[in-house]
Amino acid sequence: MRPILTLRHYSHDLIVHSHDHAQLVFGLSGRLDFEVDGQGSQVGQQSFVVVPAGAHHACGSPDGSHCMVLDVPSEHWVMQSLGEHAEASRRLLDTPGRLLLAPAQSQLVDWLAASPVADPLIAQQGAVLLLASLNSALPVGGGRRLPYAALNAHIDQHAAHPLQVADLARLAGLSSARLHARFVAECGQTPMDYIRSRRLHMAVNLLRDSPLAIGEIAQRVGYSSQSAFAAAILREYGTSPGKLRRATEPR
Repeated sequence: MRPILTLRHYSHDLIVHSHDHAQLVFGLSGRLDFEVDGQGSQVGQQSFVVVPAGAHHACGSPDGSHCMVLDVPSEHWVMQSLGEHAEASRRLLDTPGRLLLAPAQSQLVDWLAASPVADPLIAQQGAVLLLASLNSALPVGGGRRLPYAALNAHIDQHAAHPLQVADLARLAGLSSARLHARFVAECGQTPMDYIRSRRLHMAVNLLRDSPLAIGEIAQRVGYSSQSAFAAAILREYGTSPGKLRRATEPR
C-alpha cells in the first residue's frame, strides 16, 4: 500500500508525470517550482499545491527544497474518513492551485513533518486532521480565484500569436494592474510568466504526443526560432526539446 504521508527532497532534476490519485505538496524549506495542467506556481513554507487525480504536472527545485507530500489513497477513503468534511475535501482535491496555510495549519504541517510519518496510524490520522483543517483554506490572495479555465482556453487558442496581458484582464474582468497583482499572489508568477509556462506546457504535450517537427512545435507555441524555443525549454525544464521527446518514446 502506498504511504499516505512522506517527506521528500526535490532537486534540479525535473519530474514530469501524472498519477491516478490526488496529491497535496506542502513546502517545508526552500522553493519548489511546480506546474499543474499548465498552471505554474512556487511552493514554499506556509503554502501548498493541490494536484488533482490524473493532472499532468511537473516540478523541480534548482536550489533544493524539502516538502511533505500527502498522497490521497482514493476518493472512497476521503468519503469514509472525512465524514461531514468529505464533500469540501473533494472540492479542494479537484481544484489545482497553490494555497496559503493559516498559522495553525502551518504548525500542524510542521508537527507532522517532525513526527514518524512512516507509522501508519500517525499518517492516517494526521492526514485526516490535516485535510479537514484545509477546507477553510483560501487561494493565495483570498476570495474568488481567477477564471483559469477561460484564461487557459484563450492562451491555448492564440498560443501561436502575440498575447497581451490586457486581453487576459478583460476575460477576468480586472484591470491589467489588478490582474498582475492577482497572478503574483495566487501563482507566484506574472501574467507573462504564466503565458510562457502555459505555452511551454503545450509544447511538452506536443513533444510527447505528436510526431510534429520541433521547429513546427516552436511556431505553434509562439516562438519564431527553434533556438529561442530550445532556450526557453531549457530554462523551464532543465533539458532540451529533443531529450524531452526521447524520454517519452517507448523503450
